[in-house]
Amino acid sequence: MSAYGPRSVALSPREVPLGGVRAMNVRRTLPSKELPTIGAWCFLDRFGPDEVRMRVEPHPHIGLQTVTWPLVGEVRHRDAVGSDAVLRRGQLNLMTAGRGIAHSEYSVGDDAVPLDALQLWVVLPDGAATGAPGFEQHTELPALSIDAEEGDDARATVVLGELAGVRSPASAHTPIVGAEIRLAPGSRVNLPLREDWEHGVLVVEGDARVAAVDVPRGDLLFLGDSRDEVEIRTQDGALLFLLGGEPFEQDLVMWWNFAGRTHEEIVEARTAWEAEGEGPQEDPRFGPVVGHGGERIPAPPIPPVRLMPRRRRI
Repeated sequence: MSAYGPRSVALSPREVPLGGVRAMNVRRTLPSKELPTIGAWCFLDRFGPDEVRMRVEPHPHIGLQTVTWPLVGEVRHRDAVGSDAVLRRGQLNLMTAGRGIAHSEYSVGDDAVPLDALQLWVVLPDGAATGAPGFEQHTELPALSIDAEEGDDARATVVLGELAGVRSPASAHTPIVGAEIRLAPGSRVNLPLREDWEHGVLVVEGDARVAAVDVPRGDLLFLGDSRDEVEIRTQDGALLFLLGGEPFEQDLVMWWNFAGRTHEEIVEARTAWEAEGEGPQEDPRFGPVVGHGGERIPAPPIPPVRLMPRRRRI
């Protein structure tokens, strides 16, 4: 495992129009051109805050886990392993794609509703990336207090992995941390980190000064590795999301909803998904999503170039 050293690089989200039946924009921070991963975290979207009727029809994934963390509203998840679950604030949906799974995501009800959530992906290591698919919903997650140097103590919820010795019950396949952290107005804390991991801090709401850098709301500050703590200050209060983990140093080829190692692996997955759209199969790779008929999202064309592994530039 290489040590890249500490960094203080602010990554701003870009607007991505999803359109279609989903009819909403998202703000995407990972992957960026400079940084494909933070630990095994390979994707970070925020959809909302918005008032929308969300309809994400069945679509496939391979080689990753989807982490859905709602901020406002409810999301109904259905998938090809038989899951049908409504997700609410403070709860975690974790879907492990393995060699292949399909799922859908709807807002609850027929009308537009307030909705805001983080959607993250975790790339799976060799073995788990070609393993069985699965789904978990965790309605209770562990929390801890972080002693304040000034003001009130911070409160952290460990969503995935481990923070300061507190571990989430959700299944993790690499050394990782994902945690929501709430700071009271006028507080200053030293957030404990693993020195051998790399980390990033997303400012979800409020104001935050992280590692002596004022980070705008919505931006992610990449901290690199080789830190055992980071100082965070806030004037008016802040809601943050901490991403971190052991640097992911295997090849990673990402395209559409797929995470693989080679161009050929991506092409094979796309071919399998499109074949399932042509009619019933005896042993489909992705499978039908519970409660759905023929509705699905077709795969876009693969670009006329060879898909190559992503490399970090910072």
